[in-house]
Amino acid sequence: MIDVRLFVLGLAGFFWGGLTTPISIRLAQWYGILDIPDARKIHKSQMPRGGGLCLWTGYLLLAAYLGSRYSFLKYSATGATIIFLCGYVDDMCSLSPFPRLALHFISASLVVLPLNLPIIITIVSIIWVAGVTSAYNLIDGVNGLCISMFMASAGALCFIRGAASGSSLISVCMGAMALGVLCWNFPSAQTFLGDGGSTLLGYLFASHFTATALPNMTNKMDLHELILLFILFGGVPVVDTMLAFSRRIIMGKSPFYPDKGHLHHILMYLTGSPLWSVSVLLILQSLSLAAGIQVYSQLK
Repeated sequence: MIDVRLFVLGLAGFFWGGLTTPISIRLAQWYGILDIPDARKIHKSQMPRGGGLCLWTGYLLLAAYLGSRYSFLKYSATGATIIFLCGYVDDMCSLSPFPRLALHFISASLVVLPLNLPIIITIVSIIWVAGVTSAYNLIDGVNGLCISMFMASAGALCFIRGAASGSSLISVCMGAMALGVLCWNFPSAQTFLGDGGSTLLGYLFASHFTATALPNMTNKMDLHELILLFILFGGVPVVDTMLAFSRRIIMGKSPFYPDKGHLHHILMYLTGSPLWSVSVLLILQSLSLAAGIQVYSQLK
């Protein structure tokens, strides 16, 4: 039987994402929040960077609606606001990566500390949430890729039951909002997420996974099992970020130095097709998430 509330929230999320995106496009054009092509980017023309605005406002509305039922949302909404505004400012005037990283850690702490996890798990979880937040930004180099990663990850959350984050209700609504924005971003983009949008998606997934999966699992897993779960659920964005940082350090460069060596760049070079690049990485992400769900179910 169809869960009517789940269906209505999903439908509302989809229409919110789809119908508010044109407004964000116009605002980005008015205020000059544009992605300018350069040597390391694939697109050839200026593109509005405002898709994240729809996701942020939609999530705040969702948190206001369900906040009395799921107290976790007040922490995640606060963290999401910090993450989005930091990225949105960076879209307008480029910021140093270090203040951004500090704000990512602060936002991660906002959602992890209230869970009252053991100290080592708390530290590792904060690092993971902050890392996934940045990883989704780094993977956002091909139309539809970051949103596709998030939708697959939000879908995986439906298989992770926990009282803290609302489980399926929130996951479906977040995924539906992302799908609405995707209609304007893939296959031919009329807007980009911008740093505000891509980091927001990473943060929302990581914070909800942490609040959903960990409170009932901390007495049942070792640290190495937790790290395995984090890698599997982080999937392609996390692995790509680890490879990128390792590659840059080996080459004697800053790990934050941008380049065209990401997985999506390699696939674009090999296939010449954004569709194939997104499809291959989405399949890999889905396999990683499926493995994560299997490991989680065994540990539980």
